[in-house]
Amino acid sequence: MSSFEIGASRPVGAIQPNSTLPANQGPAATDAALPATPAGDTAQVETSLTTSAGPIPVDQSRVAQIRDAVQNGTYPVIPTRIGDAMIAAGVMLQKAAK
Repeated sequence: MSSFEIGASRPVGAIQPNSTLPANQGPAATDAALPATPAGDTAQVETSLTTSAGPIPVDQSRVAQIRDAVQNGTYPVIPTRIGDAMIAAGVMLQKAAK
């Protein structure tokens, strides 16, 4: 069985500040290297239908059955299956990270 890492929480955010950049590579240096964009111009992004994943394969009748069972309180909750799925997901994530 694999071990789990337990420790202090780390800050999470969109940007992790890095104060170790040399002075010539700071934000002012990178901004000067970017070309100026005239006011009112916006970047245009083109998309291609070839990159589309297509329709999402969802069995609407099965979703309706599960939704009704949850609302009626008849959906079977089996803790061992839930635990097994959580462990399997953790193993898959660890293998993908390697």
